[in-house]
Amino acid sequence: MRNIPPLRALHAFEAAARHGSFKAAAAELGVTPTAISHQVRLLEEICGCKLFQRRPRPLVLTSAGARLFPVLRNSFDLLAGSLAAVAEPDVQAPLRVTSPNAFASRWLVPRLPKWREANPAVPLEIIGTDALLDLRAGAADVAIRYTRRPPVGFAGQELCRDSFFPICSPRLLASDGRAIERAADLLRYPLVHFDWMNRDPDAPTWSRWLATARSIDPELIPDKAWDLSFREELHAIDAVAAGQGIAILSDVVVGRELENGSLVKAHPLSLPGYSFYVVWMHHSLRSAVMEAFLAWMRSVL
Repeated sequence: MRNIPPLRALHAFEAAARHGSFKAAAAELGVTPTAISHQVRLLEEICGCKLFQRRPRPLVLTSAGARLFPVLRNSFDLLAGSLAAVAEPDVQAPLRVTSPNAFASRWLVPRLPKWREANPAVPLEIIGTDALLDLRAGAADVAIRYTRRPPVGFAGQELCRDSFFPICSPRLLASDGRAIERAADLLRYPLVHFDWMNRDPDAPTWSRWLATARSIDPELIPDKAWDLSFREELHAIDAVAAGQGIAILSDVVVGRELENGSLVKAHPLSLPGYSFYVVWMHHSLRSAVMEAFLAWMRSVL
Protein backbone atom coordinates (compact mmCIF):
# COMPACT_ATOMS: atom_id res chain seq x y z
CA MET A 1 0.00 0.00 0.00
CA ARG A 2 1.31 3.44 -0.91
CA ASN A 3 1.44 5.85 2.01
CA ILE A 4 -0.35 8.75 0.29
CA PRO A 5 -2.24 11.53 2.11
CA PRO A 6 -5.95 12.06 1.32
CA LEU A 7 -6.48 13.30 -2.24
CA ARG A 8 -8.72 16.10 -0.98
CA ALA A 9 -5.87 17.51 1.13
CA LEU A 10 -3.40 17.25 -1.75
CA HIS A 11 -5.85 18.93 -4.12
CA ALA A 12 -6.51 21.78 -1.66
CA PHE A 13 -2.79 22.42 -1.14
CA GLU A 14 -2.01 22.35 -4.88
CA ALA A 15 -4.81 24.81 -5.70
CA ALA A 16 -3.85 27.15 -2.84
CA ALA A 17 -0.18 27.09 -3.85
CA ARG A 18 -1.02 27.71 -7.52
CA HIS A 19 -3.30 30.66 -6.77
CA GLY A 20 -1.38 31.96 -3.74
CA SER A 21 -4.74 32.28 -2.00
CA PHE A 22 -7.09 30.09 0.04
CA LYS A 23 -10.03 32.13 -1.25
CA ALA A 24 -9.17 31.58 -4.93
CA ALA A 25 -8.51 27.89 -4.30
CA ALA A 26 -11.87 27.57 -2.57
CA ALA A 27 -13.63 29.21 -5.54
CA GLU A 28 -11.97 26.78 -7.94
CA LEU A 29 -12.83 23.69 -5.89
CA GLY A 30 -16.31 24.81 -4.89
CA VAL A 31 -15.71 24.84 -1.14
CA THR A 32 -15.13 27.48 1.54
CA PRO A 33 -11.74 29.04 2.36
CA THR A 34 -12.09 27.51 5.83
CA ALA A 35 -12.37 24.05 4.27
CA ILE A 36 -9.20 24.71 2.24
CA SER A 37 -7.40 25.81 5.43
CA HIS A 38 -8.50 22.66 7.26
CA GLN A 39 -7.28 20.40 4.46
CA VAL A 40 -3.93 22.18 4.27
CA ARG A 41 -3.47 21.87 8.04
CA LEU A 42 -4.28 18.14 7.77
CA LEU A 43 -1.60 17.75 5.11
CA GLU A 44 0.87 19.71 7.26
CA GLU A 45 0.17 17.37 10.17
CA ILE A 46 0.76 14.35 7.95
CA CYS A 47 3.99 15.84 6.55
CA GLY A 48 5.15 17.01 9.95
CA CYS A 49 6.04 20.51 8.74
CA LYS A 50 4.53 23.83 7.69
CA LEU A 51 3.79 24.22 3.98
CA PHE A 52 2.72 27.89 4.02
CA GLN A 53 3.88 31.01 5.82
CA ARG A 54 0.50 32.45 6.69
CA ARG A 55 1.76 35.74 8.10
CA PRO A 56 2.36 38.27 6.78
CA ARG A 57 0.16 38.09 3.69
CA PRO A 58 0.22 37.27 0.82
CA LEU A 59 0.33 33.50 1.20
CA VAL A 60 3.91 32.26 0.74
CA LEU A 61 5.21 28.70 0.46
CA THR A 62 7.77 27.46 2.96
CA SER A 63 10.82 25.62 1.62
CA ALA A 64 8.99 22.32 2.17
CA GLY A 65 5.90 23.63 0.39
CA ALA A 66 8.01 24.88 -2.50
CA ARG A 67 9.45 21.37 -2.94
CA LEU A 68 6.07 19.67 -2.76
CA PHE A 69 4.08 22.03 -5.01
CA PRO A 70 5.73 21.34 -8.42
CA VAL A 71 5.61 17.58 -7.79
CA LEU A 72 1.88 17.72 -7.07
CA ARG A 73 1.17 20.13 -9.94
CA ASN A 74 2.93 17.93 -12.47
CA SER A 75 1.31 14.80 -11.06
CA PHE A 76 -2.17 16.28 -11.36
CA ASP A 77 -1.41 17.48 -14.89
CA LEU A 78 -0.21 14.01 -15.88
CA LEU A 79 -3.26 12.39 -14.29
CA ALA A 80 -5.61 14.77 -16.08
CA GLY A 81 -3.93 14.09 -19.41
CA SER A 82 -4.07 10.33 -18.90
CA LEU A 83 -7.76 10.43 -17.98
CA ALA A 84 -8.50 12.56 -21.03
CA ALA A 85 -6.67 10.03 -23.20
CA VAL A 86 -8.72 7.19 -21.73
CA ALA A 87 -11.95 9.11 -22.24
CA GLU A 88 -10.99 10.02 -25.82
CA PRO A 89 -8.52 7.41 -27.06
CA ASP A 90 -8.89 8.30 -30.75
CA VAL A 91 -5.52 9.64 -31.86
CA GLN A 92 -7.33 11.34 -34.74
CA ALA A 93 -9.45 13.42 -32.38
CA PRO A 94 -9.39 17.15 -33.24
CA LEU A 95 -6.74 19.28 -31.61
CA ARG A 96 -8.86 21.81 -29.71
CA VAL A 97 -7.35 25.31 -29.88
CA THR A 98 -8.78 28.21 -27.90
CA SER A 99 -7.91 31.71 -29.08
CA PRO A 100 -9.04 35.31 -28.59
CA ASN A 101 -11.91 36.04 -30.98
CA ALA A 102 -10.22 38.68 -33.12
CA PHE A 103 -6.98 36.70 -33.50
CA ALA A 104 -8.90 33.55 -34.40
CA SER A 105 -11.03 35.34 -37.00
CA ARG A 106 -8.46 37.60 -38.63
CA TRP A 107 -5.17 35.71 -38.21
CA LEU A 108 -5.75 32.02 -37.57
CA VAL A 109 -8.76 31.06 -39.69
CA PRO A 110 -7.40 32.46 -43.01
CA ARG A 111 -4.25 30.33 -42.52
CA LEU A 112 -6.00 27.05 -41.69
CA PRO A 113 -5.81 25.66 -45.26
CA LYS A 114 -2.01 25.63 -44.87
CA TRP A 115 -2.37 23.54 -41.69
CA ARG A 116 -4.57 21.02 -43.51
CA GLU A 117 -2.02 20.81 -46.32
CA ALA A 118 0.84 20.14 -43.91
CA ASN A 119 -1.06 18.00 -41.37
CA PRO A 120 -4.03 16.32 -43.07
CA ALA A 121 -4.27 13.66 -40.33
CA VAL A 122 -4.72 16.18 -37.51
CA PRO A 123 -8.04 18.05 -37.63
CA LEU A 124 -8.41 21.26 -35.63
CA GLU A 125 -11.30 22.54 -33.56
CA ILE A 126 -11.01 26.31 -33.14
CA ILE A 127 -12.66 27.79 -30.05
CA GLY A 128 -12.79 31.55 -30.49
CA THR A 129 -13.48 33.25 -27.17
CA ASP A 130 -12.10 36.11 -25.10
CA ALA A 131 -12.73 34.06 -21.94
CA LEU A 132 -9.79 32.11 -20.49
CA LEU A 133 -10.73 28.45 -20.87
CA ASP A 134 -9.28 26.12 -18.23
CA LEU A 135 -6.77 23.78 -19.84
CA ARG A 136 -6.41 21.89 -16.55
CA ALA A 137 -10.11 21.06 -16.65
CA GLY A 138 -9.81 19.80 -20.23
CA ALA A 139 -11.72 22.67 -21.86
CA ALA A 140 -9.14 22.78 -24.68
CA ASP A 141 -5.82 21.20 -25.66
CA VAL A 142 -3.93 24.32 -26.71
CA ALA A 143 -4.49 27.95 -25.73
CA ILE A 144 -3.34 31.08 -27.50
CA ARG A 145 -2.97 33.54 -24.62
CA TYR A 146 -2.75 37.28 -25.22
CA THR A 147 -0.89 38.80 -22.29
CA ARG A 148 2.12 40.89 -21.28
CA ARG A 149 3.82 38.10 -19.31
CA PRO A 150 4.30 34.38 -20.03
CA PRO A 151 1.48 32.26 -18.58
CA VAL A 152 2.70 30.34 -15.53
CA GLY A 153 2.47 26.58 -15.19
CA PHE A 154 2.28 25.60 -18.87
CA ALA A 155 4.48 24.29 -21.64
CA GLY A 156 4.80 26.39 -24.79
CA GLN A 157 6.44 29.58 -26.02
CA GLU A 158 5.84 33.10 -27.24
CA LEU A 159 4.63 33.31 -30.83
CA CYS A 160 4.91 37.05 -31.50
CA ARG A 161 4.32 40.51 -30.05
CA ASP A 162 2.15 43.21 -31.56
CA SER A 163 2.01 47.01 -31.75
CA PHE A 164 -1.03 49.26 -32.10
CA PHE A 165 -1.42 51.98 -34.74
CA PRO A 166 -4.23 54.27 -35.90
CA ILE A 167 -5.56 52.19 -38.79
CA CYS A 168 -8.23 52.92 -41.38
CA SER A 169 -9.41 52.20 -44.90
CA PRO A 170 -7.54 54.09 -47.62
CA ARG A 171 -10.97 55.03 -48.99
CA LEU A 172 -11.60 57.09 -45.86
CA LEU A 173 -8.43 59.13 -46.37
CA ALA A 174 -9.15 59.55 -50.09
CA SER A 175 -12.62 60.89 -49.37
CA ASP A 176 -11.12 63.85 -47.50
CA GLY A 177 -8.52 64.67 -50.12
CA ARG A 178 -6.09 66.15 -47.61
CA ALA A 179 -2.87 64.49 -46.45
CA ILE A 180 -2.33 63.60 -42.80
CA GLU A 181 0.74 65.59 -41.83
CA ARG A 182 0.42 65.64 -38.04
CA ALA A 183 -1.35 63.74 -35.28
CA ALA A 184 -4.05 66.40 -34.92
CA ASP A 185 -5.13 65.76 -38.51
CA LEU A 186 -6.63 62.44 -37.42
CA LEU A 187 -9.31 64.33 -35.51
CA ARG A 188 -10.90 65.30 -38.81
CA TYR A 189 -12.13 61.71 -39.05
CA PRO A 190 -14.46 59.61 -36.87
CA LEU A 191 -12.59 57.79 -34.10
CA VAL A 192 -13.62 54.18 -33.52
CA HIS A 193 -13.22 52.71 -30.02
CA PHE A 194 -13.70 49.21 -28.59
CA ASP A 195 -13.75 47.93 -25.00
CA TRP A 196 -10.77 46.17 -23.49
CA MET A 197 -12.26 43.27 -21.55
CA ASN A 198 -9.16 42.80 -19.39
CA ARG A 199 -9.58 46.33 -17.97
CA ASP A 200 -5.84 46.96 -18.31
CA PRO A 201 -5.20 50.64 -17.48
CA ASP A 202 -2.25 50.57 -19.89
CA ALA A 203 -4.23 49.09 -22.78
CA PRO A 204 -3.50 50.68 -26.18
CA THR A 205 -6.59 52.86 -26.49
CA TRP A 206 -7.34 56.17 -28.19
CA SER A 207 -6.97 57.92 -24.82
CA ARG A 208 -3.41 56.64 -24.44
CA TRP A 209 -2.54 57.29 -28.09
CA LEU A 210 -3.77 60.89 -27.97
CA ALA A 211 -1.92 61.50 -24.70
CA THR A 212 1.28 60.11 -26.25
CA ALA A 213 0.79 62.07 -29.47
CA ARG A 214 0.69 65.35 -27.55
CA SER A 215 4.44 64.97 -26.97
CA ILE A 216 4.99 65.46 -30.71
CA ASP A 217 1.97 67.68 -31.40
CA PRO A 218 1.31 69.95 -28.37
CA GLU A 219 -1.76 71.51 -29.98
CA LEU A 220 -3.52 68.17 -30.13
CA ILE A 221 -6.71 68.00 -28.09
CA PRO A 222 -5.87 65.74 -25.11
CA ASP A 223 -9.08 63.77 -25.39
CA LYS A 224 -12.04 63.45 -27.69
CA ALA A 225 -15.39 61.72 -27.46
CA TRP A 226 -15.56 58.58 -29.60
CA ASP A 227 -17.69 58.80 -32.70
CA LEU A 228 -18.25 55.04 -32.70
CA SER A 229 -17.82 52.65 -29.78
CA PHE A 230 -18.10 48.87 -29.79
CA ARG A 231 -18.03 46.16 -27.15
CA GLU A 232 -16.26 43.75 -29.51
CA GLU A 233 -12.91 44.32 -31.21
CA LEU A 234 -14.11 42.47 -34.33
CA HIS A 235 -16.98 44.91 -34.79
CA ALA A 236 -14.57 47.84 -34.58
CA ILE A 237 -12.39 46.19 -37.24
CA ASP A 238 -15.43 45.69 -39.47
CA ALA A 239 -16.38 49.36 -39.08
CA VAL A 240 -12.85 50.45 -40.01
CA ALA A 241 -12.79 48.13 -43.02
CA ALA A 242 -16.08 49.68 -44.15
CA GLY A 243 -14.50 53.15 -44.10
CA GLN A 244 -16.43 54.38 -41.06
CA GLY A 245 -13.46 55.72 -39.09
CA ILE A 246 -10.02 55.18 -37.60
CA ALA A 247 -9.29 52.74 -34.77
CA ILE A 248 -6.24 51.83 -32.71
CA LEU A 249 -5.68 48.27 -33.93
CA SER A 250 -3.12 45.48 -33.63
CA ASP A 251 -0.68 45.19 -36.52
CA VAL A 252 -0.77 41.41 -36.02
CA VAL A 253 -4.55 40.96 -35.96
CA VAL A 254 -5.02 43.03 -39.14
CA GLY A 255 -1.62 42.15 -40.60
CA ARG A 256 -3.07 40.59 -43.76
CA GLU A 257 -5.16 43.68 -44.47
CA LEU A 258 -2.15 45.95 -43.97
CA GLU A 259 -0.11 43.76 -46.28
CA ASN A 260 -2.68 43.73 -49.10
CA GLY A 261 -3.47 47.44 -48.72
CA SER A 262 -7.14 47.13 -47.80
CA LEU A 263 -6.20 48.86 -44.53
CA VAL A 264 -3.42 51.40 -43.91
CA LYS A 265 -1.67 53.04 -40.98
CA ALA A 266 -3.03 56.56 -40.75
CA HIS A 267 -0.09 57.71 -38.61
CA PRO A 268 3.29 56.11 -37.74
CA LEU A 269 3.01 56.65 -33.96
CA SER A 270 2.40 53.31 -32.24
CA LEU A 271 1.69 51.95 -28.78
CA PRO A 272 3.19 48.71 -27.41
CA GLY A 273 0.79 45.79 -27.38
CA TYR A 274 0.99 42.34 -25.83
CA SER A 275 2.43 38.94 -26.66
CA PHE A 276 0.67 35.93 -28.14
CA TYR A 277 1.72 32.77 -26.28
CA VAL A 278 0.90 29.25 -27.47
CA VAL A 279 0.63 27.03 -24.38
CA TRP A 280 -0.54 23.57 -23.29
CA MET A 281 -0.37 21.35 -20.23
CA HIS A 282 2.95 19.84 -19.17
CA HIS A 283 3.24 16.09 -19.84
CA SER A 284 0.34 16.09 -22.30
CA LEU A 285 0.09 12.83 -24.22
CA ARG A 286 -0.25 14.89 -27.42
CA SER A 287 2.73 17.16 -26.77
CA ALA A 288 4.32 16.25 -30.10
CA VAL A 289 1.22 17.44 -31.98
CA MET A 290 1.08 20.63 -29.92
CA GLU A 291 4.75 21.37 -30.61
CA ALA A 292 4.06 20.80 -34.30
CA PHE A 293 1.15 23.25 -34.12
CA LEU A 294 3.40 25.92 -32.54
CA ALA A 295 6.09 25.32 -35.17
CA TRP A 296 3.46 25.63 -37.92
CA MET A 297 2.14 28.91 -36.49
CA ARG A 298 5.65 30.33 -36.52
CA SER A 299 6.12 29.20 -40.10
CA VAL A 300 3.05 31.16 -41.31
CA LEU A 301 3.71 34.39 -39.40
